[in-house]
Amino acid sequence: MNSNKLANLLKGANGAEIAVIGDVMLDKFVWGRVSRISPEAPVPVVQVAEETYHLGGASNVASNLQTLGAKPLLVGVVGSDGTGQNLRSVLAAQNVADTHLLEDKSRRTTVKTRIIAHGQQVVRADWESTTALSEASQARVLEQSRKVLEHAKVIVLSDYGKGALTPLVIEQIIALAEARKIPVLVDPKLRNYTYFRKVHLVTPNLLEAELITGRTTKDDAELSEVASQILEELACNAVLLTRGEHGMSLYEQAAKPLHIPATAREVFDVTGAGDTVIATAALSLAAGATLTEAAILANMAAGIVVGKLGTATVTSEELLKACPPI
Repeated sequence: MNSNKLANLLKGANGAEIAVIGDVMLDKFVWGRVSRISPEAPVPVVQVAEETYHLGGASNVASNLQTLGAKPLLVGVVGSDGTGQNLRSVLAAQNVADTHLLEDKSRRTTVKTRIIAHGQQVVRADWESTTALSEASQARVLEQSRKVLEHAKVIVLSDYGKGALTPLVIEQIIALAEARKIPVLVDPKLRNYTYFRKVHLVTPNLLEAELITGRTTKDDAELSEVASQILEELACNAVLLTRGEHGMSLYEQAAKPLHIPATAREVFDVTGAGDTVIATAALSLAAGATLTEAAILANMAAGIVVGKLGTATVTSEELLKACPPI
């Protein structure tokens, strides 16, 4: 794909309304340096210099869509806590509307705290609720989902296994999307895997694909077997496997596999890279791109975002700069 083609796609996607439904999270980064080992235990003592907050999970998908020029319609659940308010503040700072974000007093807002010293992650601590939403909260999520589906060109289901996407929520959203002929993209987790039937595209990483199929992959033939099993079990249109330093592989029904080499020159942090992949693919499809074009752009975006430290996003300007001229 050349820069002119990409520019036209980005122009076509500008302002496109894309629904993002799933597990919203906040990523907290504690930055510091290590100069000694604790006398209390064999662990480093981090002298904290700074704390930063970033959007995670479905929130990060929405943020990526925003920086790429789309209009994300984010549906999710937070707790009635300070972390939830903090998350809303970060959404506002990144121009992502929280109109369809719901509060549930019985749950806590997911926050992942990463302590970073000298550019390396020392430890991560997670505060979260992972049980399924209550029936009342599920009904509220579906109500908001129906509202955003009246406008959305594409739907992203962002499943991080935190309980927002229950079987009922998944099945009803997919049914609504099918009735409206809206493509659904999913980054699936093992717990809900079998419910994501008849979606347009699933985007697991290699480890997730191996876990959900119960297979291991040592070569392209075994990789194709894994993808074929997912295509058959989910009756989906395509599978985009993200494979780290080996790039990505696109498998469509009745089509030859497309293996796309990685583009990253240096990898600093893979945090949130999957969110960038699915956001870019969704944006591409909203602009009328083929699955092949969407996969190529998603791979390009992933190559950019892993070169940044911390949970990051990709801009349309960065994509254009990375795209070769005619």
